[in-house]
Amino acid sequence: MSSRETVLITGCSDGGIGSELAIVFQECGFHVFATARNPSKMSKLRDLPNVTLLTLDVVKPTDTKAAVEAVSKETGGSLNYFISNAGRNHFMPILDEDLDTVRNIFEINLVAPISLTQAFAPLLIKAKGMAVYITSISGYLNIPYMGTYSASKRSLEIVAETLRLELAPFGVDVLEIVTGAVKTLGQTYFGDFQLPAESLYKSIEDTIASRAQGKDGMPRMETREYATAVVGEIKKRATGKFWYGCNVDMVKISTTATGVPQCAMDAGAVMGTGLDTLGK
Repeated sequence: MSSRETVLITGCSDGGIGSELAIVFQECGFHVFATARNPSKMSKLRDLPNVTLLTLDVVKPTDTKAAVEAVSKETGGSLNYFISNAGRNHFMPILDEDLDTVRNIFEINLVAPISLTQAFAPLLIKAKGMAVYITSISGYLNIPYMGTYSASKRSLEIVAETLRLELAPFGVDVLEIVTGAVKTLGQTYFGDFQLPAESLYKSIEDTIASRAQGKDGMPRMETREYATAVVGEIKKRATGKFWYGCNVDMVKISTTATGVPQCAMDAGAVMGTGLDTLGK
């Protein structure tokens, strides 16, 4: 049985936020339960002491049940920190969305974190622990081609804010990490990005694909810098929202700004997306 504080993190494949969070927690003396759909993709964590690798496809109930049992066996039925990080990035104009793909995005980015929270709640309550949700600044912006993804991440934030109230009587804290631009392998999903043949946006397909692949010229924070700050905030048992990553200050201000015309906001949102030239 582990005598250290424990943390379970979803989505810990190499090159992502989850993997770096796991490394920082491990260096801080935690026992880390690092999870991914395919444990072979957690090579950076495999040989670290006090790290247990678990198979967890967040949409598979059997994986969730096995992960809860594995953690309970090692900890005596408690868990200090649960971090919902696993998610799926996505780019596509709304008119071109395949609805089954939309349902799958919400299954991964919204339904799965709810399901996992329900499953690990007894362990968190026993430890008077903390649930942490990695959300995104995209949930506060109208970013062309990211409407479905942004909606899923903003929805998760609303769920987390509600959980913060509902779990408080049981001594469990809740924190959302509103994440800005961070260097990860997330854009590697889109190397073969294509629009449907009949898409109204076919003439700007190259521009959309380039943005999906992270070639938008926007700065991105090093994953280590991000993870170090996030772990520090979690260790302080901060609650509510912690904004971190590139561009978060600008976005945070825009959520409270008044008097800015919608036309100005829209012009900024479409700049460089192809939409600013499509209708001309």
